[in-house]
Amino acid sequence: MNDNAQDNAVLLRTRLKQRRTAQDPAERDRGALLIRGRLFTWLATARTALREAGRNEPRHIAAFWSMPDEPSLQALMRQWAGDDTLSLSLPVVVEPNQPLEFRLWTPDTPMHAGAYGIQEPEGAVAPTPDIVLVPALGFTRQGDRLGYGGGYYDRTLAAWQTAGHSFTSLGIAWACGDLSAEAWTPAAHDIRLDSILTDKGWAVPAPKL
Repeated sequence: MNDNAQDNAVLLRTRLKQRRTAQDPAERDRGALLIRGRLFTWLATARTALREAGRNEPRHIAAFWSMPDEPSLQALMRQWAGDDTLSLSLPVVVEPNQPLEFRLWTPDTPMHAGAYGIQEPEGAVAPTPDIVLVPALGFTRQGDRLGYGGGYYDRTLAAWQTAGHSFTSLGIAWACGDLSAEAWTPAAHDIRLDSILTDKGWAVPAPKL
């Protein structure tokens, strides 16, 4: 990425953060509830269809610990944790500029603040996920994601692809992060996601498992 593109991405991230901060708190709570409901319904419906077809169901879900301005997933994570056929994991920054490590999480797992102040679990290393939920600051209707600039998720998804692991990637974003009207081009190393879910619905259609 050249210097102009980097500068544009920095300015764009600043504008997107301002947009999401400016959202009405009540609308933000309602939007997060809708995201959680759609996620729960999508996964339950997809798993039922796979089970009835005699196919393997996804069992390992990599989520993320939502920061205050992100759509809150914690209530849904606790709900999923009550299903003993699912395992949940959260990302851990092990080293700068390296792929993320995912560790198992339950509501009882000890947590600590990681490198960026985000809560990280102290559980065992998790299996490579079947489904990964990815926080997205911005997004396109083609599944491109603008993150926070650290590149951790792009490196992680690329490493899984290189290893030949099959997974479904699902971006979680506020609808105000839609980049359709912005002059933004993804970098060559950016990994396109399978789907994007926002508080206004599926910005990229729900993936089929």
